[in-house]
Amino acid sequence: MILPIVAYGDPVLKKVGVDIDKDYPDLKALLDNMFETMYNASGVGLAAPQIGLAIRLFIVDTTPFSDDEDLTDEEQKALNGFKRVFINATILKEEGDEWAFNEGCLSIPDVREDVFRKPKVTIEYLDENFELHTEVFDGLIARVIQHEYDHIEGVLFTDKLSSLKKRLIKGRLGNISKGKINVDYRMRFPDQKKKR
Repeated sequence: MILPIVAYGDPVLKKVGVDIDKDYPDLKALLDNMFETMYNASGVGLAAPQIGLAIRLFIVDTTPFSDDEDLTDEEQKALNGFKRVFINATILKEEGDEWAFNEGCLSIPDVREDVFRKPKVTIEYLDENFELHTEVFDGLIARVIQHEYDHIEGVLFTDKLSSLKKRLIKGRLGNISKGKINVDYRMRFPDQKKKR
């Protein structure tokens, strides 16, 4: 089932997610719905807060990035088929020199900005079977993980922009929360006027 994606301005996007356990109701169905929702919106990651749930859960599938001709064969191969579920994740370490990458977000359609992040990340998480993993990721995979991880910490990529950049996009962000935007996937807008 394709779920509506929560738009910028909804308070759930600013909440720090809570841990879940393996008895979380209908977890398998939730994961299936999240993947279907993400693919329908042509995303490479989706966090539970983006569908209105303040829990520590996000999914990633970086396959669409594997077509990027600017990447090395090795990078393309790593991205192709990289599909994961991250439950109760904790980033243990971020390393390296920060690099800029033009990021977007399904909750903030039509806004893309350069965000600086470290290239290498060590993360501890549970998979969909509640098995514990500690892994190191780098490059674009690390970037996608950091972006989704921010969501479960109540942080949006726009929070990482300079105050000047934030002022420049303020009007566009306001329009997004009012639903004054064309998107080709289902969304829920916090400030949309209720139609009588």
